[in-house]
Amino acid sequence: MTKIGVVRNPVKLASEEEVRAAILQSIPDADIRFSTTTEDDPGRAMAQDAVDAGCELILAAGGDGTVRAVAAVVAGTDSALGILPHGTGNLLARNLGVPLDSTQAAVAHALAAEPRRIDVGTIEITDGDDPGEHMFVVMAGLGLDARMLEETDDELKAKAGWLAYVKALGAAAAGTELVRASLSLDDEPEDRAQLHTLLIGNCGMIQGGITLLPDAAPDDGVLDLLLVSADGVADWFETVRTLVWDNGLRRLLGGETMSTDVMRHASGRRVRVELEEAQPFQIDGEQHGTVRAFTAAIRPGVLLVRA
Repeated sequence: MTKIGVVRNPVKLASEEEVRAAILQSIPDADIRFSTTTEDDPGRAMAQDAVDAGCELILAAGGDGTVRAVAAVVAGTDSALGILPHGTGNLLARNLGVPLDSTQAAVAHALAAEPRRIDVGTIEITDGDDPGEHMFVVMAGLGLDARMLEETDDELKAKAGWLAYVKALGAAAAGTELVRASLSLDDEPEDRAQLHTLLIGNCGMIQGGITLLPDAAPDDGVLDLLLVSADGVADWFETVRTLVWDNGLRRLLGGETMSTDVMRHASGRRVRVELEEAQPFQIDGEQHGTVRAFTAAIRPGVLLVRA
């Protein structure tokens, strides 16, 4: 008998009956243990209960916050993470090729996929609103994406999904300015720069199929960085062109990842960042207050996934 845990966010769309039926269709004798997230706990205690019960597979049914909470507990254990995407971004699901439009298809995918190990990232905030260590599975960062989340209307997001981010993009771009920063990547000398946006990723794709980190792979043992210092219309035009053409369409045809004077790519296992002024920060698509100093690192191969 296969033990399967399901950590379900009740605000999202997946019903317990729908998930149960999809699992039993593939594994008729499965021992299924359901638990529901709460406003105070997005899934950590529920995932820990499933691990303690010996569940071989733990399905996170919800959005990016539910997936991140469950992954943080499953990482380092023998249990595997499966994803039933029912959020707005569904970032890890997109990067791992999980079906997004059907609970039944996502369940079948998790049950049929061979287990594989992927990396997770950590953010140790030493100066910010929420000090301490935080885990991420896709990307974290500051600048345009974090301010866009800050500007996003939650009510519009609930009604219009990812289109709410488009409305917030203009306000975020207008409110984001260059900030002085120092970065220390692995054992390299400290680099001082003026940044508009800094992304640190384990995976590279966001909503709409846009790939911000073309070289990122969830199982390569390194973090990928994107540093943007665009300032003015010409710089932004160059940045968009590089994102869409050079590192988008052209790279799909076999080209290499391009860096420019205002848009640089890098990779490493650890990066220390200190900012002259505190900036809004996001972790896996969720607003996370402001930070002024933090260290990002990679934990290679600690998360077993069925995807």
